[in-house]
Amino acid sequence: MNKRFRLVLVLLLVAVCAVFLYPTIKWYFYTSDEDQEMAASTPDMIREQARTQARVSLDDLRGIVSNDPGAAVPEEYAFLETVARANYQMLERPVPRQWTVAELLGAFADEAEVFDELESHYAQAVMDLKSLRDRIITLGLDLYGGLSAVLEADRASLTERLGREPTAEELDDAITLAITILTSRIDQFGVTEPVIRRLEGTNRILVEVPGESDRSRVESYIQGKGSLGFYLVDDEATSQLLQLQSQDPTWDPDFDGIPDFIPVGTTVVPYVLPDQYGILRLQRYIAIKEDIDQFGVSGDHITEAEVGSTSLTREPTVNFVLDPEGTQIFANLTRDNVGGSLAIVLDGRVRTYARINSEIGTGQVQIEGLDAEQAQNISIVLRTAALPVELKIVSLNSVGASLGADAVQAGLRAIALGFALVVVFMLFYYLGAGVIADLALIMNLFIIVSILSVFNLTLTLTSIAGLILTVGMAVDANVIIFERIKEEYRLGKGRQAAVKAGFQKAFTTVMDANITTFIAALFLSMLGTSAVRGFAVTLAVGIVSSMITALFVSRLVFDFGTEALKRSKLSLGWGVR
Repeated sequence: MNKRFRLVLVLLLVAVCAVFLYPTIKWYFYTSDEDQEMAASTPDMIREQARTQARVSLDDLRGIVSNDPGAAVPEEYAFLETVARANYQMLERPVPRQWTVAELLGAFADEAEVFDELESHYAQAVMDLKSLRDRIITLGLDLYGGLSAVLEADRASLTERLGREPTAEELDDAITLAITILTSRIDQFGVTEPVIRRLEGTNRILVEVPGESDRSRVESYIQGKGSLGFYLVDDEATSQLLQLQSQDPTWDPDFDGIPDFIPVGTTVVPYVLPDQYGILRLQRYIAIKEDIDQFGVSGDHITEAEVGSTSLTREPTVNFVLDPEGTQIFANLTRDNVGGSLAIVLDGRVRTYARINSEIGTGQVQIEGLDAEQAQNISIVLRTAALPVELKIVSLNSVGASLGADAVQAGLRAIALGFALVVVFMLFYYLGAGVIADLALIMNLFIIVSILSVFNLTLTLTSIAGLILTVGMAVDANVIIFERIKEEYRLGKGRQAAVKAGFQKAFTTVMDANITTFIAALFLSMLGTSAVRGFAVTLAVGIVSSMITALFVSRLVFDFGTEALKRSKLSLGWGVR
């Protein structure tokens, strides 16, 4: 490979790793504790906080205009100038060179529009923090704290499902399957390295989610049962409901009661859509025919579910497949009600509904009219359609780090000390070649941390142990290579020939040693517990990184000394010149 091309690749690798590492550095060193806590807010909290900030800011702008209409726009409200400039241009009005607060507010139709813009800005600031948090190395429950939940299997729900009292073996199987489903659900929602295990000798399950403080988010993982059904809409009753709601927008069936025009066998359910924060907001109420045997299909009949897209517009869809019984029920339902409306009811709320244009008899159904996040979440719920046994939350608590900042500092000190000792040893023993090994070691640590960051991996105490071990092992390949180069150099070969032969003869040994360790780390990551998995993943990443730096970066530095610096001698240790 051309040396100039190798140099370009190394520089490109450094640049890419720097980009990967930037979010982690920004989060832990340049993001305040207050902002970090804000990033953990629930959608409801973000909405309320953004609206509160918007009200305060609007009052502030009103006060400035009242006291001095010609006052310049304060720096914290400069973001409004972009929208104001666009509004002026749209109205074909001359854009001010220097904005005053009065001119700024005059660019908006009314104060409500200013409020909406302020709210959107403050909400986006928190969403940006959330996005940053999703691209960093997160700390495990033992270092950072998080949420811990204890769940208990409800034996009565399993009895109802089976139609008889379950045996001990059946209960054990149901709990085991519930753990599998919970693990799958939490993993697919993007939480890294959760701890989910059965408490020995009980019907309880422990769930620990490191770094998570959003209780509602965790509850959705645990309590989501995939309660989904397809129900016929009572179009006539729904039309009357719409008239009622237009006359009385505050009407609520829970407080005002079900109106007399709703027939027996029909129920009123809310129709919800997500707002800009992802919070499901009530749009109106819809009347559906609630008899599942005659008018609906249960989500228990779903065998497969995945996210897809429409062929023309590429809009997100949820595609799912029904079992033979569900296929027949759905075919009858759609055939007998062509021209009517079918509502998709998820957890007691209508998420979308559409007109039935023709019979669907294949058992393959597509849900449209969803955004990407809705489609992903619904498909996840459908894939784990129902837990085999109902799980009740016994406790759901925020927990502090068991070792916390002290453990992090101790781990960092151990890494720094181990790194420093290896650096000193290599410099002392290999002299000039030791400098090359140390450069490779620095590059190796840089690459490891960058990879952990870009994949949003969780750092636990065992992960720190893996990182410390990797620092110690990182120079192994360099030691093997240097000893091979020594042998060739002592035979009387020149610098370039000795380096070339040394790398060639050490290549097989280095690869064999690292590949066997990598295979062991790979199996540990697949079969080990969460604690072991953290160690194994860090070790595997370190092995790959150390091979790259030893075989690629070190060789490039040697060649640079030979060709660019015109060195003819090698410095490989005491007595070797």
